[in-house]
Amino acid sequence: MNRLTVTDLPLSGLKLIKRQQFADARGFLSRLFCSDELAASGWQKPISQINHSLTSQCGTIRGLHYQNPPHTEMKLVTCIRGKVWDVAVDLRSNSKSFLKWHAEILSAENGYAMLIPEGFAHGFQSLDNDVELIYLHSEIYAPKSESALRFDDQVLNIKWPLTVTDISERDQTHSLITSKFNGIQFK
Repeated sequence: MNRLTVTDLPLSGLKLIKRQQFADARGFLSRLFCSDELAASGWQKPISQINHSLTSQCGTIRGLHYQNPPHTEMKLVTCIRGKVWDVAVDLRSNSKSFLKWHAEILSAENGYAMLIPEGFAHGFQSLDNDVELIYLHSEIYAPKSESALRFDDQVLNIKWPLTVTDISERDQTHSLITSKFNGIQFK
């Protein structure tokens, strides 16, 4: 019996995961990950890293982060407390949706997750205070392969739902996309 429902999103390879909850008077149980159920959606590698983040202030933006080859990664992003507006940007140079973005609301209440394929940048804006996310990664973090896009890049023209209340100095200073930006190229 499948406990994860996978829905294709507008960008090729990007998926929304809906989890079935089994609830009773004690609370609920929900499956966060199942390699068998997600294999058909593209998750073919083992989970190499799991991260947990807390974002204290509503309106904060984190991202848009990605890793370059040979450390490109899939991510399964789940909100376990509060609510976020989760964004994925297609950076695959050969994709029909190159530099297009898609966002979904992930919350502890709806139990949704976003399955983000290799070759995408990821970021989010907190829609509540004290938001917590769990990220499952198919690759170990490799600092020399890390890169990022500016959250306010006009090429992307992302319409963040709230006024930005906080963003790291690092995320404010990433380079803007120029005509020399080739995205992520897979061999």
